[in-house]
Amino acid sequence: MFNFRKQLFYPIHVERQDPMFAKVLLEHYAGRNSELSSAIQYLNHRHNISNRYVRELLGLFAAEELGHMELIAVAITKLGGPPLKCVNSQGAPWVINYIDQNVDSITILQVNVQAETRASHLYQQHLELTSDPNMKRMINFLIGREEVHKRLLQRAQILIRETGSPEDFSELIYDYKMSLQVLE
Repeated sequence: MFNFRKQLFYPIHVERQDPMFAKVLLEHYAGRNSELSSAIQYLNHRHNISNRYVRELLGLFAAEELGHMELIAVAITKLGGPPLKCVNSQGAPWVINYIDQNVDSITILQVNVQAETRASHLYQQHLELTSDPNMKRMINFLIGREEVHKRLLQRAQILIRETGSPEDFSELIYDYKMSLQVLE
């Protein structure tokens, strides 16, 4: 299911080192609303989804979130941040309590919509904490990807409620893959 590519989803450049902002980014690396939390939650949730298309979508999201985690790690390193550990910006270690344990399909999708919303909001807050135009572009890129995930999760939720056709569900996968075309 997973493939490793040396190439990042998005090029990471910094104008100058900024260890304080690097520390802020740790929240996105391994905080409650981090890329690590999202990836693990998607991996766990996908096994409780009976619809094969939605299960595939969650797997695709999990892989992308791991890619986002890599972007954050590279940015932290280039900004002169601390050695990477699975901790948040306050130095508290990542914990399994960050992961939702629901098993109902509709609830799983709703919880993930809320998680994507929180992640976008957190990125939005942190956007104001840097003057580096490169970091602002990276954060805006990540906000855009969170919004793609949120939109597709909302559509999946509607399709499950309305017992959508296989064609409707396969369109979710197609739309996700098309959203990646701009990244290549």
